[in-house]
Amino acid sequence: MTNDAPPRASAAELGYEQARAELASVVERLETGGITLEESLALWERGEQLADVCQRWLDGARERLSAAREERES
Repeated sequence: MTNDAPPRASAAELGYEQARAELASVVERLETGGITLEESLALWERGEQLADVCQRWLDGARERLSAAREERES
């Protein structure tokens, strides 16, 4: 049995929009059900990775905005 799916990028290599879109897809697949426990666990783990990536992007954006505001106020 071969896996013909294209290789997935490392979560850390993804931009925010890519990670968010894949995370939404993971959530949809988990909510739909009809997959094995092993598939569910793998999706859950990938979702956790993607959520971490999204959070890092958002935290970085927040820091940049704060720095820009501080610079403007000084």
